[in-house]
Amino acid sequence: QVDAPALTMSSLGQEASHRFALPTSGSGGAVKQENFVLSTSGTDQVKGVMTLQGDALCQADVNLKMPRNNQLLHFAFREDKQWKLQQIQDARNHVNQAIYLLMNRDVNYQFKTGLEVLKLMDAVMLQLSRARNRLTTPATLTLPEIASSGLTKMFSPTLPPDILVNFFINLNKLCLTVYQLHVLQPSTTKNFKPAGGSVLHNPGAMFEFGSQRYEVSHVHKVECVVPWLNDALVFFTVSLQLCQQLKDKIAIFSSYWNYSPY
Repeated sequence: QVDAPALTMSSLGQEASHRFALPTSGSGGAVKQENFVLSTSGTDQVKGVMTLQGDALCQADVNLKMPRNNQLLHFAFREDKQWKLQQIQDARNHVNQAIYLLMNRDVNYQFKTGLEVLKLMDAVMLQLSRARNRLTTPATLTLPEIASSGLTKMFSPTLPPDILVNFFINLNKLCLTVYQLHVLQPSTTKNFKPAGGSVLHNPGAMFEFGSQRYEVSHVHKVECVVPWLNDALVFFTVSLQLCQQLKDKIAIFSSYWNYSPY
């Protein structure tokens, strides 16, 4: 028999629940609200104050200074709306699956073979890697996908047709991107080439939405660090290292056990 790697299992489970501090629904205890100021050094074109509650943006206030005329526009979430950050939700689901794999056995269970432990570690590492990737790799979206997103309908007053916004997580940061557009007239001499999917579209990117063609004229990105997301990324790194160390020990033990000089 192979002794159950109880210490590693327990450590991973405890770290997951502490570092990735997002209670699942129905676990009791509401997730606290946190306010963040989104800005970038050297410019005041866009400023935002966001309220994050777990995996949901429950409030957002955005001030945008239009470069054409320095007009100041203000948008805020409607009171009846909140925006789920799918990246955080997905990462939490993968973490919960990793915890389930680790803890779903009797406390006195003993593993029969090293291969059984290796398979478990592979399964846990897959879930942890997927969770980390959801935070480190924002989704690539086309501009029409951003334009048709439910996010555009959450603001009061409503966003003008020449403004697009997108929220996403990048590593330990909450990011807000604001795109200012101008309409491409049918008589324009520009060659229309629609942009593909991207995390961040650059000025000059073109797209068609409805019956109108647009070009991105200005792009503003503001962001802020979310401390517990940084803790989550540290947890993923440490946990994956623990799993790999256990796999290495099992591999060494197995090679020694199977060694024969004859």
